[in-house]
Amino acid sequence: MKASNILILTLCTFLPLTARAGMPQVPVNGDYSYHTFTDADDASMPYRMLAPANVDEGVRYPLVVFLHGAGERGDDNEKQLTHGASLFSNPANADRYPAFVIFPQCKEKSWTADKADPRGFMSGAPVPAESETEKTLMRLIGDVVAANPIDPSRIYIVGISMGGIAAYDIVCRHPNVFAAAVPICGAVNPERLADAKDVKFMIFHGEDDEEVPSICSREAYKALSAAGAQVDYVEFAGIGHECWSSAFNYPTLLPWLFAQTKSEAKADGPALSYIDDKDE
Repeated sequence: MKASNILILTLCTFLPLTARAGMPQVPVNGDYSYHTFTDADDASMPYRMLAPANVDEGVRYPLVVFLHGAGERGDDNEKQLTHGASLFSNPANADRYPAFVIFPQCKEKSWTADKADPRGFMSGAPVPAESETEKTLMRLIGDVVAANPIDPSRIYIVGISMGGIAAYDIVCRHPNVFAAAVPICGAVNPERLADAKDVKFMIFHGEDDEEVPSICSREAYKALSAAGAQVDYVEFAGIGHECWSSAFNYPTLLPWLFAQTKSEAKADGPALSYIDDKDE
């Protein structure tokens, strides 16, 4: 059977994609403050935010956008911290890499579309329209950047499972916004990645993933390499879909992530800029 047919059958079997939907909820991470973003169209999105312990005057900090998997969907503004939040709030990491970190929560079926169609990940598939959830997310990012001392050349996106798929999708649509992307057990139509060749990538996947097959990340790596992108790919032998803990513990993840900078910081509009009255 062709690899493309295997991919479609496997994804159809396991959709909706999950990030361990039945896992007990971890205690609330009190280091992340509670927020709800509402845009001009009255669309809203809950999110939690970690800020640097000390914000120095005149200093601008990186922004990390973390997209959760299907198991953390909802509107309780809690579950999205289940995976990955402690990586950034851990005191040792927070001291070494001071940054703003946001964990938005997807209230819909998916970040990218109401129904995940595995055929959309195959070469030759048409590019789906940007979802309303993604549009709200981008407005949220713009709002956070405008309200805080964030370096627009150091905006990063990380995603697991459903969020890994969204991380690919979003950087393909908005490559000028993001300096680096870390898709973990995600998938994308590899033909789209030429649009994101100026974004740096560190991709993770479990070799034995039966929900989102590792061929998805392998093909993404090949496409990015062919486009001339800076890309690293780490595949964990003997690990299935839930490879994010291994990714979070990968020793060079944070040093690599926080070292990335866009050579020419560009934005999709004035919303992605920080205005400090003290600068006037």
